[in-house]
Amino acid sequence: MSFPIQIQAGAEALARIRQHGLRADDISMLVGASGGPKWFCLYGLDQYFTGEFFAARQQPLQLLGSSAGAWRFACYGQQDAAAASARFCQAYRTLCYAKDASRSAVSAKSLDILQAIFPTADHIQQVIENPTFQLHVVVAKSGRITGRTSNAALLASLTLAAGVNLLSRQRLGWFYQRLLFQHPASAASLADLSDLPTRRLQLSRDNLLQSLLATGAIPLVIDPVTDIAGCGAGHYVDGGITDYHFDWPFVSDGLILYPHFYPSLSPGWFDKSLPWRQRRTAPSSKLVLLSPTAAWVRSLPYGKIPDRKDFTQLSDQARLSYWQEVTARSFELSAALKAGNYQLTGW
Repeated sequence: MSFPIQIQAGAEALARIRQHGLRADDISMLVGASGGPKWFCLYGLDQYFTGEFFAARQQPLQLLGSSAGAWRFACYGQQDAAAASARFCQAYRTLCYAKDASRSAVSAKSLDILQAIFPTADHIQQVIENPTFQLHVVVAKSGRITGRTSNAALLASLTLAAGVNLLSRQRLGWFYQRLLFQHPASAASLADLSDLPTRRLQLSRDNLLQSLLATGAIPLVIDPVTDIAGCGAGHYVDGGITDYHFDWPFVSDGLILYPHFYPSLSPGWFDKSLPWRQRRTAPSSKLVLLSPTAAWVRSLPYGKIPDRKDFTQLSDQARLSYWQEVTARSFELSAALKAGNYQLTGW
């Protein structure tokens, strides 16, 4: 039998799921990775989780994300989370800009998408005041070397950072500091973080949009955010640089649900092409990794999930049609999860 979705679970999580199935009340944290349009394959799951699975939730649920993962979870914190997620999906999957667009032009498009997620100031306040769905956003702060602005200087500094990261991920801290913006109502530590220099801050009405813009600011593609309320001046960029897929030593009372587009984790942005950095065992016995199966991915147009290369390798017409089909078919994953039609393995 071919399954569209698979669950890889740590030892404690596996035992619970085998005994009771995947229950909303057993989960205390959700994790969302960076990855740009890769998240389109998870859109159906986001709609299911916001509209049904967690609809009656009363206990706090920690939402941890970087880049697109943080933007997805910013939708969860709104009163009509499913509608916010739909606005995000529609704004992103219809995104078009010139092939030679400048960083400022792409940055403006990014802001347009964020404004679709938060059409009014009240939507911002809903996220900050939500006692149940508690958003946490990771942002990377550039150091002196990687805080350069010209394309040539920035490319050189990124190359240097990648080379140092190749030797040791911990040395990435020479170039970037991790900023963890935490929901004001949350008392959760989320993880014991000692791998990189880390600063914890409180998410607020004043810095929510700035932190979300920053966590999606891909170097060389989107302009950095140069000031975040409560942080001061600096260059704040894509949270995926430090935490692409969150290979963290999580701290959680309940299970950690991680809807992901891959069956493995890359710790940081510079680790994507380093096979020995790919985690293929659970970083926590409580982690539950959901991902589409290889067979389901092969059935998609082009035999893959969307990615940023689609902007340059496909015409706008072909790309928009492809992204539309993937988001429509993503509901196959949520339907399979709801029906228990998934492959369950230990991790």
